[in-house]
Parts: sequence; structure tokens; C-alpha cells
Amino acid sequence: MLRRASSGFGMVALAGLMSRESTGALAALSGAAGERSRTPRLPPRAKNVIFCYMSGGVSQVDTFDPKPKLRALDGKPVPVKVERTQFNNNGNIFASPFEFRPGGRSGIPISDLFPHLRDGCADDLAVIRSMTSPVNEHAQGNYFFHTGFPFIGHPSAGAWVNYGLGSENRDLPGFVVLKSGEAATPHGGVGQWSSAFLPAQHQASVIQVDAPEPVANIVPRETDSLQRSRLEFIDAIDRDFASSVADAQVEAAVLNYETAYRMQAAVPSLCDLAGETDATRRLYGFEAKNPMTRHYAAQALLARRLVERGVRFVELTCLPQTPGGGQGPNPWDQHGGLKNGHSNMANQVDQPIAGLLVDLKRRGLLEETIVVWAGEFGRTPFSQGSDGRDHNPFGFSVWMAGGGFRGGTIHGETDELGYHVVEGKATIYDLWATVLHQLGLDHETLTFRHAGRDFRLTDVHGSVLREVLA
Repeated sequence: MLRRASSGFGMVALAGLMSRESTGALAALSGAAGERSRTPRLPPRAKNVIFCYMSGGVSQVDTFDPKPKLRALDGKPVPVKVERTQFNNNGNIFASPFEFRPGGRSGIPISDLFPHLRDGCADDLAVIRSMTSPVNEHAQGNYFFHTGFPFIGHPSAGAWVNYGLGSENRDLPGFVVLKSGEAATPHGGVGQWSSAFLPAQHQASVIQVDAPEPVANIVPRETDSLQRSRLEFIDAIDRDFASSVADAQVEAAVLNYETAYRMQAAVPSLCDLAGETDATRRLYGFEAKNPMTRHYAAQALLARRLVERGVRFVELTCLPQTPGGGQGPNPWDQHGGLKNGHSNMANQVDQPIAGLLVDLKRRGLLEETIVVWAGEFGRTPFSQGSDGRDHNPFGFSVWMAGGGFRGGTIHGETDELGYHVVEGKATIYDLWATVLHQLGLDHETLTFRHAGRDFRLTDVHGSVLREVLA
């Protein structure tokens, strides 16, 4: 009677569980995988993605796009038309306070902000100096970079990848977002990691790397036999209901609950880093003086462990510049004090990301793992106030490594001030089209029918950046 009565206690249980899923903010019962791995449509060069997201907007002219002209014009009025900025408190030309030096055999110039990346990984990087974005505000920029749309309600890139390829590990989610220490969700909230209208098993699960309970509710509160009986009862009700209504979200709920059950055993062992060697921990920066570096190192090392276990898409989140330093959602956002702020942030991520690339390469995983490094936009070549920079979406730098990308490559060019793209213009649609291509997915055919339209990550845009592919 309980199984068949739509208003009975069984349906109350289902409603309660689905309510927890929708409001639990990526807790243990959300974002699970559960589907088998699918065969890519194109010959794949990669199987997984690690996304190092630099929330706040990194200055291209202080990191990967040197502009000697800024030094010659330092302190002088801007000699070109100034586009509208976020705050319109614009000053004169502001030369980079950081020196650039060539890295590796390729000689890619990288600033002193990233000595580990420059000295050990330059030949693995495909640097895009000509990235652009149509938005100039943090929340919109974060949504646009993650989903291809500047507002809530569309699936994240990680959800699309998981939807397109399926899971390689039935015990872990296919899309994971990592946090540690004081890391905050970027402006816009958890919606930028959502599955939106895709089946719910493709949304992200958040793992707090250094927490006693890395995923909320991951420690069982009852015996395994009791929990198993409860899940089997709910599963029977769910499947009976799903067969009568043909609702994909009910099926997704069943998959999520089952994966959450298996995660109880998989996640604690995954997050136990005690078995890693001292040499590996030093490589990532576990012994760094800066506690923010140590926190980010834990994320980077866990990202490697996740792709080893077949997790499709892993995103890392930045921490504040300093402990309790504020600006958690957008820590690269230096409208003032750029030299100190960018130095603190680069010190946080440089060694852990370089260590990640080296470790992946040593283990033969870099060939099948794409590492993406990017923020939502760049920064102006002129000052805001005396020592900051405002937002600049007209030309900024990102880079990719591994997964069939041609290392030691520079694509595109900005003008002599590093302000606007003048050659090889690239869009965020192009970036994701290229990543999907390397995973064996055609960005034009990876679609989902919703509200009478076939949606895709790249909307109706995007071209594969073949110049940076090996």
C-alpha cells in the first residue's frame, strides 16, 4: 500500500529527500554521478579536467602578457580611448611592478609572480593572450565563464562534461568542487556549479578538503544494515513512482542517493593524505610558510587523487589573500594595492599548481588530463586610484596544459598596452569548445532539449582553437 499510494508515507519520504537535495547546498545527497562511462563521439585526447579558477580577475599585464610600453609611459595619461570600467575611477598608465623572465626551452615570458610555473612548467603551458568576455562584473563573469550565460539557470561546464561522458567511478561524483581553509564560493553562489536543467546527478559536489567531515553528512548516523534497508525501501518507491510519471529528476534522485551511500566509504579514504610521501607533499607546498599556500596545496593534491580515480571534472577554489583577509569570493580583485594583493595570491597558488603539473606528468596522467587556469576577466593597463587596476574584459590571459594541448605555445596578442586584443581573438565559448573537443565531444552536438530549445555549453557560438593543439 505504501509503495502504490501517491499520498502515502513513501511519497512523503521521497518528497523529503528531494527537498533535502534541492536545499542542501551540495551536501552528500547531491551532485552524485551514477551513470556509466559513455563512448566519446570524436577521438579523445583527454579524459578529465582540472579547473584552477582564479576568482576576481587576474591582471594579464602582470602575469603572462609583458608590455614594455607601459614602463615607458608609466604615470602618463592613457594615449587611447578609455572604455567604461566598473568604477570609472581611472588614472594614468600603470607599469607592472613585476619583472618578466623567459621560462623553459620555449622562452615563454612569465612574471616573477610565478617562479615555480615559469622554471618548471613553462613548456607545458598553452597561453592564450587574447581571451575576451562580454561581461565586466564578477557574478556575471563567473556565471559566463562557467556556463556560457551571464546569469543563473544554466549547467556548469563540469556538469556538461559529466553529462557528455558519464562517470568512470560509481563511488564518487563525476563533478567535484574543492575547498579548503577559508575558501569561499565565488560571487554568484553555488548556481555556477549547478546542473540546472540537466539531470541532477551531474551537478557539483563540494568537498572541504581539510574538514573533519569533508562532505556534509558523510559519516553514517545509523548502522549499515538499517541504512541499506531504508535506501532499498525508498528506491522501490522511487522507481515505482518514476515508471508512472517518466520524470528524469526522480531517476536522478535515485542515482544520487545510491552514490551518496557509496561515498560514505570512498570519500574519507580519498581525503586521507597520510599515505602520500614527504617528497610529494613538499612538491605541492605542504611545508610552505604561507598557510594559504598549504591550504591550496591540499586542494591540488586531492585534485590529482580524484582524476586518478576517474572523476571527470574537478574545480579548485582560491582562498583570501591572507588568513581572515576578506575578499574571499574574489581574492584576485585588486582595485587598490595590486602589488601586495597579486603577490599574496600568486604565492598561494604558484607552487601547488606547478606541483600538480609535475606530479601529473610524472605519473603519466597529464597526457589524459586537461588543466585550465583562468579568471573571469583581466585588468586595465592604467591605474584605478594610485596602485590598483579596474576590470578589463577586452583582452586577458588564460592557459591550458596537458590533454593534447601544445605546450610552450602562445596564442593571440593584445595591443602594446595590453588593453584590447589585436590578433587571434578568443572567447570563452572557444575555450570550452576546445576543451570538449579534446575530451572527444563535439560542442555543437552536445545539447539538451529544454523549454523548447536545444541548449549547449557554447550557446550558438564557439570554434576549436586548433592552433594550441598538438
